[in-house]
Amino acid sequence: MTIWFQQRSLEEINAGAKRTLVAHVGIEILELGDDFIRGRMPVDERTVQPAGILHGGASVVLAETLGSIAANLCVDPSKQACVGLEINANHVRPVRSGFVYGIARPLHIGGRTQLWEIRIEDEAERLVCVSRLTMAVLDHQRG
Repeated sequence: MTIWFQQRSLEEINAGAKRTLVAHVGIEILELGDDFIRGRMPVDERTVQPAGILHGGASVVLAETLGSIAANLCVDPSKQACVGLEINANHVRPVRSGFVYGIARPLHIGGRTQLWEIRIEDEAERLVCVSRLTMAVLDHQRG
């Protein structure tokens, strides 16, 4: 059984990122399962720190992107929107090139908050970063 309120194609989701930070760093959404969203981000000159390894902030951008898209797919967009409230990340392993892949799964989907866990792995499926994202569920203002 799916957790999504809205069904959107990968093309629609990826098109929504044009002219944003998401597009600038090369994040792509690859898969939308019944209870997860998966995407990837290149490890290149846009996403590395001066030492040549994946910047921790870039990992957080990937994590928040996946969790935010997922959270907003769980609500009726005519009534509510989800925005980031808090994010944390533990950086486990450096990556120098290729892609990193993130998968977001819900820990809690409530009426006022949502909690998402995002795991980021390298191409060899080794853990690179684990993040938790708290989303606020906001009602649209009437009027």
